Amino acid sequence: MSQTQFVLGVPPTTWNDGEEFRIHCGISDGLTRNIEPIGNQFLAYVRRKLNNYSFSDDERIQAEAATEQAEEIILEDSEEETSELLNRDPKDWKEQDHYAVLGLSKYRWKATEEQIKHAHRRKVLKHHPDKKASSGDTNDDAFFKCIQKAHEVLSDPVKRRQFDSVDDAIDDEVPSSKAKGDFFKTYGPIFEREARFSNKTPVPMLGDINTSKPEVEAFYDFWYNFDSWRSFEYLDKEDTDSTDNRDDKRYIEKKNKAERAKRKKEDNIRRVKLIDQALSLDPRIQKFKQEEKAAKEAKKREKEDAVKRAEEEMRKAAEEEKQRKEMAEAEAKQKQAEEKKEKTAKKKVIRNEKKNIKTHVKNYNYFYPENETPPVEVIDIQLSELDTLFENLSLEELQNVRKQLDSSQDRHTAKKVLVEEARRLVSAGTLSADSIKHFSPDISEVNVQETTPVEEPVIKTTEEPKERSWSVEEISLLIKAANKYPGGTVNR
Repeated sequence: MSQTQFVLGVPPTTWNDGEEFRIHCGISDGLTRNIEPIGNQFLAYVRRKLNNYSFSDDERIQAEAATEQAEEIILEDSEEETSELLNRDPKDWKEQDHYAVLGLSKYRWKATEEQIKHAHRRKVLKHHPDKKASSGDTNDDAFFKCIQKAHEVLSDPVKRRQFDSVDDAIDDEVPSSKAKGDFFKTYGPIFEREARFSNKTPVPMLGDINTSKPEVEAFYDFWYNFDSWRSFEYLDKEDTDSTDNRDDKRYIEKKNKAERAKRKKEDNIRRVKLIDQALSLDPRIQKFKQEEKAAKEAKKREKEDAVKRAEEEMRKAAEEEKQRKEMAEAEAKQKQAEEKKEKTAKKKVIRNEKKNIKTHVKNYNYFYPENETPPVEVIDIQLSELDTLFENLSLEELQNVRKQLDSSQDRHTAKKVLVEEARRLVSAGTLSADSIKHFSPDISEVNVQETTPVEEPVIKTTEEPKERSWSVEEISLLIKAANKYPGGTVNR
């Protein structure tokens, strides 16, 4: 490391190197102080530490870098000023290339404010009318006005945006989908060019073949939702400042807005077409699809293998289950058959018990004296009430009633059995008292009014022969048929 050198000031005129000198004080001791990591001095300190520079070396290197930067900003006048450019009409300023006028054609929208400022200064020094006059050049100041207009447009951010939006020197055409060549070299610069119109920053770039799937998806998602600041005011054919009439101004502004909206729509369609085409040709998308397909196939094969294993296990389990099920079904069928047989037998016993009870009632002449024929309506009521009693009696109860009727000695005892059974059901709440009339607990026997027949006068008339009266058996059979096939039954 080189030693630090101190440069002393110029000695006074009264100083004589031959005279003796005295040291009044020595150099003070060094002190340790805290340095805040901010500012240019800290950056210089870090730079010297990292590069092992001395103060003089660092100053020299920084001076050289500043000179190179200044030379880069102050561009060399390498762009040739054509005769067509020098002879432009300043009134036709909307048609001129402002970057070409200032000699910034190769930079265009990438040119910085410093570059624009120095380029304008250089052009002014070269083409100022006073300088031309002093050199004997009698050319007018038309090109100087073009320079001033170019600086006015490019130094104003709003006006520069308007000009950059319609810069004819930048190609906006979408390349052909059949164009050959490297995809990233073809479309990368295009998306970089389009990115300058984005309101949102930073703008994701196209990337390369190794870009991950999430980044690629984020790229296309951003561009499909692209928010562009691109406007087309610069192409307005008429200027609202050209007239003082308010109605004319409104008409011109309305016309200009419609034209801008049309161009904006066309630009959006162009950009979407570019994105769609890039998406269809992107080799990464094809790669991702192939990887997804391979992963799906592998997953499918794994699933199929798992399904086969599961099917084999299920087949074995199904066979075992089938055997168990067949055994269970056989047992269930046998049990069901036994239950059905038992139920059928029970129904038969119940039917026989009911029949026997009705036979007892019939044998007792429906509880009427033996020398009297019970009315049909009474028979109907008794049989109906017997059916009501049967519905509320179990097999054991029916058997008990039948046994009591078997042991009955006369019709009064038999009827008492039925009345007592009805009373029991009514008391238990199983049977409604209103549903019982003939065997009601309040009636112990049938009241039969014996009357002496009254002789009626014989009227001699021609009468048709009377029909034969129905016998008890016929009435009982009719009641059974009516109960079995009630009104409304098909084929009654």
